[in-house]
Amino acid sequence: MKDTAKHQGLRNQLAAVLEAKGITDKKVLKAIKQIPRHLFIDSSFEAHAYQDKAFPIVADQTISQPYTVAFQSQTLEVKPGDKVLEIGTGSGYQTAVLLELGAELYSIERQRELFKKTSLFLPKLGYRAKKLIFGDGYKGLPEQAPFDKIIVTAGAPFVPKPLLSQLKVGGKLLIPVGDTTQIMTLFIRKSPKEFEKHELGDFAFVPMLEKKN
Repeated sequence: MKDTAKHQGLRNQLAAVLEAKGITDKKVLKAIKQIPRHLFIDSSFEAHAYQDKAFPIVADQTISQPYTVAFQSQTLEVKPGDKVLEIGTGSGYQTAVLLELGAELYSIERQRELFKKTSLFLPKLGYRAKKLIFGDGYKGLPEQAPFDKIIVTAGAPFVPKPLLSQLKVGGKLLIPVGDTTQIMTLFIRKSPKEFEKHELGDFAFVPMLEKKN
């Protein structure tokens, strides 16, 4: 697991690309510069690690495009100590960004192969979530609710009600909604019964599937 000065240089370049695309949050850019993304993908594809694109990983999943990760992280405005629920641990790259931002993080992954791999891998890099869970993201994590922030990293055909109900008042849920392409949608909980909804443009994600696999 090598991380060299060359890798650091490529990360700095990637952060500059993301800044040019509208990522202004200095803490998010710092996290992008910090995290060795090449270690999150198969070493034979290392050359692709610092390009701004999604890339296939195990279990027919992808590591999200860096811009998407940065955009979601910036939109959520994660502050140190925020209690955050991530739906779709995946490769763990978005997880690492949230941990760099100081989140108290709970993360759910439904693919057992990916869950096992990422659970072992993240601590090797020094990233420790409060809890990584093998489970069904549609149900959220009621035993740890309410959350300050909830982030969904897969395309959902609809907004799961349990996720909305597990938000604190003042909390934010960020979820890509749609079938083939998704609209990044932000919900802010204004009161126990009232949510404010913002649509933030089109993105493409792997689908959010129900139950465990």
